[in-house]
Amino acid sequence: MLITGFPAGMFQTNCYLLAPQPGGQAVIIDPGQDAAPQVRALLAEHDLTPAAVLLTHGHLDHTWNATELCDEFAIPAYIHTADRPMLTDPGMGLGRALGQLIGDTVFTEPRRVIEFVDGETVEIAGLRFTVDLAPGHTRGSVLLGIDVEVPVDGAGDAADPAVTTVPVCFSGDVLFAGSIGRTDLPGGDHDQLLESIEKKLLPLPDETQVLPGHGPQTSIGAERATNPFLLGIGTEKKGRFGL
Repeated sequence: MLITGFPAGMFQTNCYLLAPQPGGQAVIIDPGQDAAPQVRALLAEHDLTPAAVLLTHGHLDHTWNATELCDEFAIPAYIHTADRPMLTDPGMGLGRALGQLIGDTVFTEPRRVIEFVDGETVEIAGLRFTVDLAPGHTRGSVLLGIDVEVPVDGAGDAADPAVTTVPVCFSGDVLFAGSIGRTDLPGGDHDQLLESIEKKLLPLPDETQVLPGHGPQTSIGAERATNPFLLGIGTEKKGRFGL
């Protein structure tokens, strides 16, 4: 499987591309401000055709180029119902101070929008994602989970390499390396965010790789042990997140 990405725009929001292999279809996650040119370059580099845009939540730094890419390639955007209004009115999720950055810019929805449903499984481009609603940063923040097969060093042979499955979670702005999402913007709720993390993320295996909306990759084990916002919560591994 191919997973690649880059930070985009003034907020350095991580945009990701996933594909079962080069030369096929791909999924784009969170194409934020100024992401479109780099997305096109990666699509060309790996000979990929986009099949959909997946949005972890509705904040503008994650959705800025979604309509441009969706309409260019005639593909749908997926977003949770609660955050869909921000596609056309991003200021509602930013507050007065950040909303001034938008100015008079007009935003529109992609021609086709599909609403995520909590607990569903979405299959696109040969990839199978689980979707879990995790409010607190925004009301419609979702966690996107996928199992990734990776080779095992020194096992198998060239004709039949041994592989293992690693769970991966695209956490948007719910959980970062060493931190959590901000909750001071409209729709944010600190206690609700901690509850979402406790119920939906901390039950996951330690080896689960977390690809967040900002900053470096981390793991559930690392965050459980060292994230100062999470110490003392979620010590019992239980839950149903589909990884």
